[in-house]
Amino acid sequence: MSVQQGAEQTAGADLTGAGFSNTEIAAMDAALEAALQGPRGANPLVGAVVMAADGTHLVTGYHRGAGTAHAEVDAIAQAAAVGHDLTGTTMLVTLEPCNHCGRTGPCAQAIIDAGITDVIYAVDDPHDPAAGGAATLRAAGVRVRSGLGAVAALDLNRRWFDAVAAKRPFVTLHIAQTLDSRIAAPDGTSQWISSPESLADNHALRGRIDAILVGTQTVLVDNPRLTARNADGDPAPKQPLRAVMGYRGIPADAAINGDDGKVLHLPTRDPREALEELFAAGVRHLMVEGGSRILSAFLTAGLVDELIVYLAPTLLGSGTPALEDLGITTLADAQHWEWDNASGGAVQMLGRDLRLHLRPTTTSSVSTPRGTSADTAAGGN
Repeated sequence: MSVQQGAEQTAGADLTGAGFSNTEIAAMDAALEAALQGPRGANPLVGAVVMAADGTHLVTGYHRGAGTAHAEVDAIAQAAAVGHDLTGTTMLVTLEPCNHCGRTGPCAQAIIDAGITDVIYAVDDPHDPAAGGAATLRAAGVRVRSGLGAVAALDLNRRWFDAVAAKRPFVTLHIAQTLDSRIAAPDGTSQWISSPESLADNHALRGRIDAILVGTQTVLVDNPRLTARNADGDPAPKQPLRAVMGYRGIPADAAINGDDGKVLHLPTRDPREALEELFAAGVRHLMVEGGSRILSAFLTAGLVDELIVYLAPTLLGSGTPALEDLGITTLADAQHWEWDNASGGAVQMLGRDLRLHLRPTTTSSVSTPRGTSADTAAGGN
């Protein structure tokens, strides 16, 4: 079932906010807006607002990426920092509070411990290890309602929901190119198309992902290290797995081998096979860097969840194009993308470059998470 179909089912239950107060609707809108401040990736974008009995917004939290406090815990911590007693308050959150201990504790228990007595969330968590928070809250006597803002919450994370349903990593595709869409000059030189600021931004992203993928041609021609480095050039504390896709082997002296053993050769040209193997290796957020054949293969397969383009004000007129043939022969079949305002915005200036952030437009192939219908009457306390 698609997200759109799930949204239509939800509309039959409670899309307009019927059954919720105007202050609750406004608080959920604020939580959805806060969620956009976080980065896309292995975890969904989530925002949370804690509201007093009189409708006052006490604190707003959001998730800042894998390994950081979830939105609910972030909001609770902010309240504690300023001395707010949350006993008897209402929390509105864009996704069902989690119920598992991963790199952070279960949000459901944090809500109970904080004394919050009313929780409204938009959509259920489709991730089996994290699901069940609503039941835990209800068992502790917390009033739980859901469905408010469901369509917006589904759209916010529709590609993450798709990745979870398919049991594959969330895929970020990165391109550093000239104005005329070249990633290298005719002689193969490509350093440095991007500005130092763009390079720094890319290395910050490398420090958040689980793995980075290139093709064997890129390894043979560019000999990249694919490490994450700090502004001073030193290795970042967290390094991604370095994955190489293609039939040719990796030379023993290739820089990508490094000295930490975090290299994986994927002897395939099928993006789905590559994602399956990476998921089995524990990868939940993958960045695809190139070359043009690999970039095009993932785009053609419809497996790109997020597109980041560093556009340099440079013209080459010839050289290696960013993309190869995508199999599109008529404008009616063109891929359509939309600007993504999450994590810094859709368009940013980085030194002399433009950083473009996009995501695919809605398609009928996107899966719907479980239980998207509002349960304010049947499931609430």
